[in-house]
Amino acid sequence: MNQIVLTGNLGADPEIFYSSEGNPVANFNLAFRSGKKKTGWVKVVTFGKMAEVTEKHLHKGARIGITGSLDQQTWENNEGQTRHSYQLIANQIEFIKTDGRGFKEGQQPDDDIPF
Repeated sequence: MNQIVLTGNLGADPEIFYSSEGNPVANFNLAFRSGKKKTGWVKVVTFGKMAEVTEKHLHKGARIGITGSLDQQTWENNEGQTRHSYQLIANQIEFIKTDGRGFKEGQQPDDDIPF
């Protein structure tokens, strides 16, 4: 089983781009508590409708809960060394604390959004 559950804060506003098929993809870095006085960082990626909602409602400093799977990327750098990085592919986001950006007063995300 590959399931990660984290609570943390966005380190910057999400960045959105579109795949070659025109599908939205958003990514952002999430800061989370790692040990007593340590902060860990993980790159989070969202796709489709979730990417659109991410761009519209999340911002630097927003506190969220997130569930997803860990994805490892492997590549070779300019010196020919194999490198690895990890990213969290989100399948569920819970809004814990935002500044209300993108919402009308008292509004929450649409109920039919599957996350």
